[in-house]
Amino acid sequence: MSESLVRYDHCEPGVVLTLCRPDKRNALSRKLIADLTAAVRRATDDPLARCVILTGDGPAFCAGMDLDELRGTLVNADEAGLVWGDAQNLSALYDLIYTLPKPTIAAVNGAAVAGGAGLVAVCDLAVAATGAKFGYPEVRRGLVAAMVLPHLLRHVGERAARWLLLTGELVDADEARRIGLINAVEPAEKLIPAALAWAWALAEGGPGALAATKDLLHRCSHQAVPAADLARASAAPRLTAECQQGLEAFFAKKPAPWVSHS
Repeated sequence: MSESLVRYDHCEPGVVLTLCRPDKRNALSRKLIADLTAAVRRATDDPLARCVILTGDGPAFCAGMDLDELRGTLVNADEAGLVWGDAQNLSALYDLIYTLPKPTIAAVNGAAVAGGAGLVAVCDLAVAATGAKFGYPEVRRGLVAAMVLPHLLRHVGERAARWLLLTGELVDADEARRIGLINAVEPAEKLIPAALAWAWALAEGGPGALAATKDLLHRCSHQAVPAADLARASAAPRLTAECQQGLEAFFAKKPAPWVSHS
């Protein structure tokens, strides 16, 4: 069995889950999604884990979907089933984190982009290092940020969500805090200590009361669109010519064909 891409460290009063693909900016490959899913499930049943902290190894928190892996999938003539399965697995991971009965904290050490920003949005609380960036540039690649959309809406409201999702622009940590995507900004060296301080504050609450409160929050902010529909809305554009053109332009470091050159 290959080594997990997620490091699992007990740090009283919780656990720190670290995404460990620094050479790929912690991009969400199939293996990383599977390993993170397994780590979150382990934390669910871990009596020492009163709180779960999610962070990244290296300069980035998470660059989102592994576009190299996606491009490799689309080279084959008919990979609709694999693309659909990938979308379902990521959607299930988001739902697992969002509905976890234990409090979750995103400790954003660097860029959190696309699906990486989605991981931030599904955590209960989020603290970012000063130099962190956030954004949802999917539309610039011919993709749709469907699965993260309802979580983003809950935090920032429709006006800010429309700006982020339709322009694909990145925002810095201070702006992310201003619009409600994260709770606080700290110097890089104080990021994990700040997250652990929050974990200690959360541990003052009864485990049952915390779980019940999280369940009520989930039910009061009910998501109108079923998760399967969101996964389908994310997967379908990946099979279009527009997406293939967007990926080709991204890897060639040139504008997509629909971008005006005037």
